[in-house]
Amino acid sequence: MNGMNEKFHGVVPAVATPFGDGERLDTGRLRELIDDYIACGVDGISVAGSQGEFFSLDYDEHVRLLETTMDAVAGRVPVYAGTGGVTTRGSIRLTQVAQSLQVDLALLITPYFVQPTQDELAEHFTAVARATELPVMLYNNPPRTGVNVQPSTLVRCMAAPNVVGVKDSSGDITQTVEYLLASGRRALVFSGRDTIFQSLMMHGGHGTISPAANVFPKLVVAQYRAARAGDWAEAGRIHDIMAPLREAWALGSFPVVIKEAMRLVGRDAGLPRRPIAGLSSDRLAKLKAVCERIGAEEARL
Repeated sequence: MNGMNEKFHGVVPAVATPFGDGERLDTGRLRELIDDYIACGVDGISVAGSQGEFFSLDYDEHVRLLETTMDAVAGRVPVYAGTGGVTTRGSIRLTQVAQSLQVDLALLITPYFVQPTQDELAEHFTAVARATELPVMLYNNPPRTGVNVQPSTLVRCMAAPNVVGVKDSSGDITQTVEYLLASGRRALVFSGRDTIFQSLMMHGGHGTISPAANVFPKLVVAQYRAARAGDWAEAGRIHDIMAPLREAWALGSFPVVIKEAMRLVGRDAGLPRRPIAGLSSDRLAKLKAVCERIGAEEARL
């Protein structure tokens, strides 16, 4: 692997932002979660992404989240910081703050609510990349933003030397593989959907920024290690163990199911900010049964 691949790879939990009483940011709990994930063998920490409810944070909270993360990680693994937003101006501002805090990589979601063209997307990402010395990774999540980054647009963005690749949460494995093949300077490609993680690894992908790793980090790490070793039977076995959790995301509105699952396994991060509410008792019981079955498997590792 080249230098970038050695630094940015593997299992990176898409860390859920903990909220306490009154929906306040719980930085103490964030530190505990980060220590726990690193002890479980993860290869990086990602904060202020979709699972981290970046869209619910005001500017000061966003900065405090990054500051706390950098202090808690203390250089043990790379930090991937969500710094994207609706406007280029706002994205540059947060990315420059992240650079001042010495995060390792800026993760830029596509502008949302607005509907930029591919030309506008390329100009947006390139402008942010030019405003920072950080490695920049595009974050494609069309189910949430309504905007898709085409492989040819990634190639255009990678004309900026610090644009290193893409996290793809589209769920379209064909497009995800096209990201790997599209550019002369090979892109780093991470899955943002746990359902395509194994398939992406088989095609030469670099890792996962994983929602499921919030709940069962040891299993996701074991799946990655098996895949890297070419033990596809073991990787597939773990994939199948985790499948019911991925199916359970449909039990509630994003991102409540992951937070409820975290609480059930002892990694409580509170509930999402309103208007998203906790699960009903019957749905919570279904999720608990899923978590207990998977937890029993993780305990055997």
